[in-house]
Amino acid sequence: MFSPTGRSSALYQVAASKLFLGATIAMFLSGLGTSAAAPQIVLFLVKELGASLPLAGFYYLTSLAAPLAGYWVGRYSDRTGNRLGLFRICAVAGFTGWAAMALSSAIWMPFFIGVALLAVSGATASQIFAAVHDELSKSPGSENDRVVAVVRMALTAGWIVGPVVGAWVAASFGLRPMLWMTAVCTLLQVLPLGKLNPTAPIKVTSSDEAAGHGSHRAMMPLLAFTGLFVLVYAGEPIKYGFLLIYMEEHLKLSPVIRGAVIGIQPFIELFIMPFSIVLGRKLGNLWLMSLAAVLAVLANLCFALWPSVIGMFAGQILMGGVWGIYMVLGIIVAQRLLPNAVATASAIFMSSTALASALGGMAGGLGIEVLDMPKVFFLPAFFAGLAVIGLSLMARSESMSAAAGHAGMAQSSAGLPAQ
Repeated sequence: MFSPTGRSSALYQVAASKLFLGATIAMFLSGLGTSAAAPQIVLFLVKELGASLPLAGFYYLTSLAAPLAGYWVGRYSDRTGNRLGLFRICAVAGFTGWAAMALSSAIWMPFFIGVALLAVSGATASQIFAAVHDELSKSPGSENDRVVAVVRMALTAGWIVGPVVGAWVAASFGLRPMLWMTAVCTLLQVLPLGKLNPTAPIKVTSSDEAAGHGSHRAMMPLLAFTGLFVLVYAGEPIKYGFLLIYMEEHLKLSPVIRGAVIGIQPFIELFIMPFSIVLGRKLGNLWLMSLAAVLAVLANLCFALWPSVIGMFAGQILMGGVWGIYMVLGIIVAQRLLPNAVATASAIFMSSTALASALGGMAGGLGIEVLDMPKVFFLPAFFAGLAVIGLSLMARSESMSAAAGHAGMAQSSAGLPAQ
């Protein structure tokens, strides 16, 4: 939790700034709309368009286009500094895509829409976080990370409310009206930010890139970090693909208990989020994220080895701790790993969830054939274990670089040549 002064200061900054407050509301609407539709897409393809279940499952592969679209939008944003202008374009693309999805009459249409429009709309969040970063950079302070946390928590809150609202709209009015609701939420994101159009200082030019500032080599730490995040997140589609089935068919848990097991994670996540900033400062962000990956290993081992309702709750509580840390610190670390191109960094990191979902879905589909239930959860435990090793190595390298920098400063102040 934020300290009393820190908490009020961060919330005051958000409430007092049109940009921060608008970003917070926009992120809630983004999470609400996207999460309302996400669990219903396969049902829509099957019931409304007559797709087979295997074909409908392939729809999620369209998310592989999101990292590419996000990268190009981020690069253009860093070159022009026009964060919110691009945000509005992406939001309109999202509205158009979801509206077209609601009007679809052929099975190929949602696949085309997912690649051509919804992949682009995924960059809205990264542009928001880039704009927030630019504004915070004008006046560096100890509360800046907490402001980012507040905005990020709004996105998570939207993801908590969205599935419930989406399910109710779909049951009461139909699947197509539910998609229209998502389209409207996507478009409404632009309203809280009004006509604001702050322009970021352009740090990366073609000459800078030639010197290596925007080169692939400079991006390697960011890409490595994002790849490790993908390993952790890839366990989510495996879990949501098979955990409900496991609890229903193998553990024979009632619908109420199954719902409680699934629902406890986001609430734990929201509770942990404010703590992650303070813990990250004490332990180091990468060390804390490595520890969170350990929690992901333990969570999936609970699913695989603890066949009871207590084991399911324990696993979900641990996963709440994982995402309470990653969802706040991830975007902060990503931007710091590529400080001269924060929109590119934000886009690469935030679109990686789409890549992880596609890869995790494929791994789970193949894994269930070989490992069966509940051994399939050994797969995400293994992925998270690899992430523990990688994040620990990155954290150790960061610690050594920081120590070398402090030693060099000490030698310089003492009049000695740096080693």
